[in-house]
Amino acid sequence: MKKRSTELIQRIGRKSCFTALALLLAFSLTACHGARTINRFEVPGKLDPSKKIELTFWAKNDTNKTQTEIYKKAVGDFEALYPNVSVAIKLYTNYGDIYNDVITNISTGTTPNVCISYPDHIATYLTGESVVLPLDELISDPGYGLGGSELLFDGPREDELIGKFRDECRINGSTYALPFMRSTEAVYVNRDYVEKLGYELPEILTWDFVFEVSEKAMEKDEDGKFKVNGQDVLIPFLYKSTDNMMIQMLKQEGLEYSTEDGQILLFNEGTRKILETVAEHGKSRAFSTFEISSYPANFLNAGQCIFAVDSTAGSTWMGTDAPLIDIAKEKLVRFNTEVRMVPQVYPEKPQMISQGPSICVFNKDDPEIVLWSWIFAQYLLTNEVQTAYSGTEGYVPVTSKAQNSEAYQDYLSRSGEDAQHYSVKIAASKLILDNVDHTFVTPVFNGSASLRDAAGSLIESTVKSARRKTTIDDAFFDRLFADTQKLYRLDQIGQDGQMRDLGPLPGTALVLLAGILILWIFYGGIFLLRLIRMRGGK
Repeated sequence: MKKRSTELIQRIGRKSCFTALALLLAFSLTACHGARTINRFEVPGKLDPSKKIELTFWAKNDTNKTQTEIYKKAVGDFEALYPNVSVAIKLYTNYGDIYNDVITNISTGTTPNVCISYPDHIATYLTGESVVLPLDELISDPGYGLGGSELLFDGPREDELIGKFRDECRINGSTYALPFMRSTEAVYVNRDYVEKLGYELPEILTWDFVFEVSEKAMEKDEDGKFKVNGQDVLIPFLYKSTDNMMIQMLKQEGLEYSTEDGQILLFNEGTRKILETVAEHGKSRAFSTFEISSYPANFLNAGQCIFAVDSTAGSTWMGTDAPLIDIAKEKLVRFNTEVRMVPQVYPEKPQMISQGPSICVFNKDDPEIVLWSWIFAQYLLTNEVQTAYSGTEGYVPVTSKAQNSEAYQDYLSRSGEDAQHYSVKIAASKLILDNVDHTFVTPVFNGSASLRDAAGSLIESTVKSARRKTTIDDAFFDRLFADTQKLYRLDQIGQDGQMRDLGPLPGTALVLLAGILILWIFYGGIFLLRLIRMRGGK
C-alpha cells in the first residue's frame, strides 16, 4: 500500500508540474512571435585559468563510432590545453532531435553551451530573448577572435573561413554560427545500366536526360521483369531529400522560393510546372522518393536504381564496395559507380545547394562561461578536427587552412586505397571542392525550416497523388498549395517575412488555464488528505 501511495503522489506531482509549465508557456505566448534582440557581448578581460568551468556540447554522430572518437579526442585535447575546463558531450543520432531538445530547453534556461545544428534551426532558436550569441564582434576580437593572440591553439583566421560557407550562418545581417562541415547533393549513378540502355553518361546531367533514361528503364520483358536488371523491382530515379530537389530546380530556373528577408515565394507558377513534371514520372513510377520507397543507397546497391540522389555526406553507403551497406551481401549487384552533380536545367551554368551543420554558442549569465564556450567552438575549426571529421564521410572542411593542409591533400590523393579512402567518398568530396563557386545557400529566417519542409512536402504529396491516379490539374495544385501553407503555418508569415503577431491570449483562455491549475491543486489536496488518513488508520 505504501508503494502505491508513493506512486500516486509522484503522479499527482508530475501532472501538477506539467500543468503549471503549460500555464507559464501560455502566458509566454502573449509576446510577439519572432521577436529577436541582438545583444552585444562584452568580452571580459583576461580569463582566470584557475576558475573551474563546465561546458555542455551537443552534437550528432549518426551512430558513427569514428565520429564519436573524433569528438572525444577533440574534447580531450581541448581540456589538456585548458585544464580548468571540462566539456560534457551529448550525442544525438539526428539533427531533428537536437533541434527539439534545444527548443524545449530554451523555456527552462537549460540550453547547452555549444551546439552543432542547422542554420534553419538556429533561426528558430533566435525567437527567444538573447538565446544565441551573435558572433561578429567576437570573430574579429584580436585576443579571442579567430586566430586571436590569446588562444593556445592554431585555429583559422577570419579570412580562412570559406566565404560561401560562412554566408549561410548570417541571419538578419548578423553572424550567429560558424560553419562546421559542408556538403552538397550528388547523383550516384549505375553507369553500367545507363550504357546498357544505349546512352552515354555526360559529365553534367540534365533533368531531361535523367527522366528520359528513367522512363526507358521501365521497359519489361515477356515475363514481367525489367529488361535492364532482370529483376521484379526497379526505381530508376530515387531522391532522398525532396526539399533540396525543389529548391535546386527553382534556383536553376532562376526562381527563388523565398527572399532574404523571409517573404514566401514558393507557391508560384514555376513550382506548378516542376510538380507537373514530377507527377508525370511519379505516375509511371520511374521516379520516387525516400519517404515513399526508403533509402536510395539500398536500391542502388541491389541493382534496383540507376540514379540515386543523396548528400555527399552519404557517399560511404553508395556503391558495391561501400564501407557501409544496409542490405544482405547476397543482394549486392556489382556495377561501376559514377558521381555527378545534381541534374541541371542549364548545364552551362550549374547550380547546386551548399548545406551542412554549423556551430552556435548559447548566451549565459556568466560572460566567462560564454567566452570559454566560444573558444571551444573555435577549437572545432582547427585542422586536426576538420580533417579528421571530413574523412569519415563526404563532408569537406570549412576553412581554406584545413583544405590546403598537407594532411587533407594527402587524404584526397589516396583515393581507392582502402575503406578510409573509398573512391566514391573522395569523388563526392571533390565534387563540392571543385564546384564551390557553383553552390548557393538558402535564406535563413524564423520559419525557413518550415518552408524547407513544405517544399519537400509538395513533391511527396504530388507523387503520392499521381500514383493513386488523382487528377493533377489547377484545382489539385490550388488545394495542395493551400493545404501545405496551412499545415506548415506559412500563412502566419507576413509580407515582411516575420511571423505575424498573434497578440495576447484571450482573457477567457487565461481564465480557463488558471481554472485548470486550481482544480489540479484542489484535487491534489484531496488525494493527499485521503492518503494521510489512510496511513494514519494503519
